[in-house]
Amino acid sequence: QVQLVESGGGLVQAGGSLRLSCAVSGRTFTRYGMGWFRQAPGKEREFVAAIIWSSGSTNYADSVKGRFTISRDNAKNMVYLQMNSLGPEDTAVYYCAAGVGAGAYSGLYAYWGQGTQVTVSS
Repeated sequence: QVQLVESGGGLVQAGGSLRLSCAVSGRTFTRYGMGWFRQAPGKEREFVAAIIWSSGSTNYADSVKGRFTISRDNAKNMVYLQMNSLGPEDTAVYYCAAGVGAGAYSGLYAYWGQGTQVTVSS
């Protein structure tokens, strides 16, 4: 089992920044890829970014490339999503997930956090 707890969401003005955190615990979580997904009201959950815990290799959705950065802290067992130049289109519930690899398909991820709300005002 892997446990994931997100934090860091909130309300921010367009053009602003937020950093989301995901506390990771459980057995052998370092074997997993870690991903961030988001789901806006009335829309399907979509891939945002992912990182391979062991190597640090990353993968991003085109919509966030150059604005968002995913990282992990091995010592603290944390995964982060730094979000810059936020726009109203980034408003969603953001979920941390653990799974196989760093792909964009949500079915690859077996473990999910409870989500944290990000709201960007225009």
